[in-house]
Parts: sequence; structure tokens; C-alpha cells
Amino acid sequence: MTITPGPGLSRLNTIYRQGVLGRRPAVPADFAELERRARRASSARAWAYVAGGAGEGRTMRRNRAAFDRWAIVPRMASGTLERDLSVTLLGERHATPMLLAPVGAAALMGDDSDLHIARAAAATGTAYVLSNQGCNPMEDCAAAMGDASRWFQLYWSKDEALVDSLIARAEAAGAGALVVTLDTTVLGWRPQDLNLGSLPFSRGQGIAQYTSDPRFRQIVAERTARPVTRGKTPVTAGAVRTLLAMTRNHPGRFWANLRSPEPRASVETFLDIYSNPGLSWDHLATLRDRTKLPVVLKGILHPDDARRAFDLGADAVVVSNHGGRQVDNAIASLDALVTIRRELGPGPALLLDSGIRSGADVFTALALGANAVLLGRPYLYGFALAGQGGIEDVIRNVVAELDLTMALTGAPDIPSITRRLLAAQP
Repeated sequence: MTITPGPGLSRLNTIYRQGVLGRRPAVPADFAELERRARRASSARAWAYVAGGAGEGRTMRRNRAAFDRWAIVPRMASGTLERDLSVTLLGERHATPMLLAPVGAAALMGDDSDLHIARAAAATGTAYVLSNQGCNPMEDCAAAMGDASRWFQLYWSKDEALVDSLIARAEAAGAGALVVTLDTTVLGWRPQDLNLGSLPFSRGQGIAQYTSDPRFRQIVAERTARPVTRGKTPVTAGAVRTLLAMTRNHPGRFWANLRSPEPRASVETFLDIYSNPGLSWDHLATLRDRTKLPVVLKGILHPDDARRAFDLGADAVVVSNHGGRQVDNAIASLDALVTIRRELGPGPALLLDSGIRSGADVFTALALGANAVLLGRPYLYGFALAGQGGIEDVIRNVVAELDLTMALTGAPDIPSITRRLLAAQP
């Protein structure tokens, strides 16, 4: 009988064989070194936005501390030669229980970021949740992915027609689900960005889904057609750099954009309407009449909110505190997952986002009740170091460690990863 090595052994073999030739991986295998090198490779503005968190950073630290409160208990002599890492989510089979989380303004880490992420996801068989605050239009990302699985993140705009337009485009782009982000109706207090006076959207980064949208362009055209009385803007070097950034990031030719009011008007319009501070359950209740896609609500941390989401017809929820970027001193996503799973039972589909750094983290989250997880910052760090290949390396490393952890705990498949393989730590 021929045994096919799983992704864990295959990854080990690849790296060690390269080592024989004197070649070391471009992307570190541990998160701490990955983060250190990515920081050196990034600009101050990029690092503040991508790596920063809300307030004093307590939620980010709490996300990690929550994982440290659980220990994996390896089991011996299982006799398992092969492992099945696949899961079924919303009726679709996925090769692994990991998706790539949506990350806005990723072009801070490199040009055409969303296209590279899309291609890396497709190359590794990993579903990608296309960002509503992306730097490439969703249609371009979908074309880059071919038949590979993608979902689409939706930020609920103040303009309802724009909400419908984005949903329709996601459907046409082959999205397998609509992921509505609930926890960013307003931006959180983010000192790293504030200390630099830096918001990528104000420079036209992260608004490509909008500038490529017919409804949004109509709003901008109406805005530019109206006479606007503005106070005189001081001409500073910073103002000139911002204007040039808006011009470069806007679709079309640079010199034509430079003479046009559209780039600036697009940024101002985006900042005015991209998210609806008044988002309510009444808004969410309309989704079943607005799309045939499975609906996933992201940003749930309380069991009552999770229960209400499913009562409204949601197909899944993402237990998430937005990577610690919105509310300082918030509950860790992993702790919230434990409570929500206990109160709602085994049936509802729960995904975990925030704090996943390794394959062992994925294993722990699955054992505590997650059906799948979303990976965020680590793959962007890989992108900062080695482009698309760096993203692929991070994905393969995390999946490899998950596979090896399963092998060493005697877990032949994802359903067998349960709390019996964990021990709570004091």
C-alpha cells in the first residue's frame, strides 16, 4: 500500500531538502520571527495600520492569552497513517478548515495586494473572503482565482442602493457567501494610526470596490456636479503628497486624474458613506430578500447576538473582535467562542477570527467548537516579505502544522478534534 504524505510531512520535506542545498525559507516558520521581519520590511504607516490595535492593545494581547489557557494533550499509538483536513461549510467542501480573512488597504504592504492574495488562495486551495475595503475590484480578484472558492465581505453603507449594488456584484463574481461585518460601524480608537495622522482611505487606498461600483460613481458624479463652498485648504507638502496618492490610487490615467475632481470627491464620498453607524437588526433582516447567497455575520461576541443572528436566518457567524482593532479591553474571540458554542449547542456554524497565528492555534479553535477559522495578519506579513509566494508559504506552514498536530494527537479528521484533546490551564 502506498501512503500519500500529508501536507505536514510534504512541507517538512520541501524545506529540509532545500536546506541540504543551503537554501533557507524566505518566510520564517514561526510567527514571532515572521512578525519581526515583516515589520522591518514595512513602512511606518503600513505597520501602524496592519499590525496596530485599538487603545492600549489589550484586546490583541487577550486574544493571544486565551490560546495560552488551553494545552493540547497528545495521544499515542493511534495507528493513523493519513489525515483528512477537509470540512464542509455552507454546503461547500473545503480542503482545510481555514479561510483567508478580509483585510482592508492591504496595498500598504505591496501593490496589487488583493490580486496576489487571490492568486495565493487559489494556488493553495484556500477560500478567500474578498475585502470590501480592497485595493483591487472584486471582479479582477475573481478572474485571478478562476474556479477557486471566494466569499465577499460587505460593509453596510449609508446608501442602500450601494449595498444592493455591492451584493449584486458579489453574486456575479461567483462569491459563495456574503460576510457582513458588523463591528465597524465606526472606526475604533487606533493610536498607532492616530499618532501618524494616517488613514489609508484618505489617500485613496482600500476603496477600489467603491470606485469600481456604478452606484458609487453615480453618487460621486452627483456630488461633483453640485457647487461646493470649501474653506481654503493650506498648500503643504503633505497635502500635495496626499493629492498625488489619491490620483495614483484612482482608476484611470494619472494625468487625467490629476486634472479631475473625481479622485478627491471619491475619497470624500467614501469617508461619508462607507459604513452606516445606524446599522440595526432591522437592516440585517432584509438580507434574505436581497440575496440568495448564504449570509454570514461577522463580529459576533455575545451568545444573545449569535442567537439573534441565526433567528434572522444567518447561515453562519464569525466570532471575532476584528483582530483587536475596534474595542480596547474587549473579550477574546476564543473565549467568546467557548461561551457561544456552549449556549447554542453543536448545530450552528461558528467560525473564529482574531488571534490565529499557527496550526496549533487552528487545532485549539476547532477543539473548542469552531467549524473553521480565518487567518489574517500572518499572511499579510508573508506578503510583505515575499509577495504572493510569501502568502502561499504562510498558508502552507499553518496547514502543515495543523496536519502534524493532528498526526501527533491521533486525530484522523477534523470532527475528531474535540475538547478531549485539550486541557484547561490555570
